[in-house]
Amino acid sequence: MAGQPSSLQRLRAAGQSIWLDFIGRPLLDSGDLARMIEGGVVQGLTSNPSIFAKAIAGSNDYDAALEALAAEGVTDAYEAFVRLAAEDIRRAADLFADTYTSTGGRDGFVSLELPPGIEDDVDRSVAEARRLYALVDRPNLMIKVPGTEAGVETTRRLIEAGVNVNNTLLFSVEQYAGFAEAYLAGLEARRGAGQPLDRVAGVASFFVSRVDTAVDPQLPEGSPLRGQAAVANALAAYVRFEEICATPRWRALEEAGARVQRPLWGSTGTKNPAYSDVLYVDRLVLPQTVNTLPLPTIEAFLDHGDGAAVSRDALEGAATTLSALAAAGVDLEQVTARLLVEGLAAFQKDFDSLLDRVREALGTVRSRS
Repeated sequence: MAGQPSSLQRLRAAGQSIWLDFIGRPLLDSGDLARMIEGGVVQGLTSNPSIFAKAIAGSNDYDAALEALAAEGVTDAYEAFVRLAAEDIRRAADLFADTYTSTGGRDGFVSLELPPGIEDDVDRSVAEARRLYALVDRPNLMIKVPGTEAGVETTRRLIEAGVNVNNTLLFSVEQYAGFAEAYLAGLEARRGAGQPLDRVAGVASFFVSRVDTAVDPQLPEGSPLRGQAAVANALAAYVRFEEICATPRWRALEEAGARVQRPLWGSTGTKNPAYSDVLYVDRLVLPQTVNTLPLPTIEAFLDHGDGAAVSRDALEGAATTLSALAAAGVDLEQVTARLLVEGLAAFQKDFDSLLDRVREALGTVRSRS
């Protein structure tokens, strides 16, 4: 992965960054992440409850660390998880420190998500986000805030406080627009309080492949609209992003030093084997965006991806595709609302399994002592 394939060069030239959608102690200990960074392959990293569940509950890689925590007297499973996660996130953030500096704070971020179950409690979410931000204590940390209704106010308050935010589980254009508004409002409040804007950053993680997974079964076999909904939906969100960036409101903030809230394409590993394994990379290469990819998709892209920028015609054609889907009976608003509920539930389930594993490990050590 150390080279600079033409596909990667084209993607970079178009103004997109690749972040890795994975973290785990072996990735850090082996030097693999450091080599990917040095080779110019990845410029940031994202994590979520499912990724940590796979890393911690799905392996023995953290057994020694869990034993050490138990020996210290740590008994709460969530606090033990936070200690483990904070160490991994801190190490990754340090590896990306040069990227963060050399890009002027545009890239080099590492994301840690708020724990599932508190997303509808603004005060609790803000307090936990600020605690985690202080615990990791790195300027290139982003706190992930899920795309619930309460998450909008959580985001506004965190941006005002100077906490970098990665809004996640965004599925609809209107949902995205609500979080874009929260980002602007947070920056405006910060500016009004005389606080600097130049080091506060945000991304809006718009989920992609799950939309096709939900929409395709609603279409007839052989329909030309199959495999089109996810990309069209994401492109429509990008068009809204462009509209926001053209407003006097944003330009005033930009002149005051604010950083743009970049769209980030999430859930970009292809789930349907009938589709290209780089479908949600090659068709979403756009300026001022991020694509966060799992390792297999990165490897596939470096092997046979294209990386050319999306054309203006493709962007403008997204609305036509969405209209055709509506005419075919697809209620995209209903689909995206359901996907948010399912996404939250999946993260909660994986997080519960993770805490069960941590609780079991702590209990085992205590019973031996």
